[in-house]
Amino acid sequence: MQNDKTMEFMQIAMKYMPEAKEELEKAGVELSLEMIQPFMTLFTKVMTEAYEMGKADALKEKE
Repeated sequence: MQNDKTMEFMQIAMKYMPEAKEELEKAGVELSLEMIQPFMTLFTKVMTEAYEMGKADALKEKE
């Protein structure tokens, strides 16, 4: 289950990658695969926590 969500989160991130790359380049930052890996890991952690919070809220509302 967790791996499925991680893949979904990565797909979301890749969807917005061109926009992020453009904004970073405007700021004078070159985007490379080595540079992006730590941010992708952080993004996955944030999305997992947000997902779990939403899931917990939904379960509370069912009660």
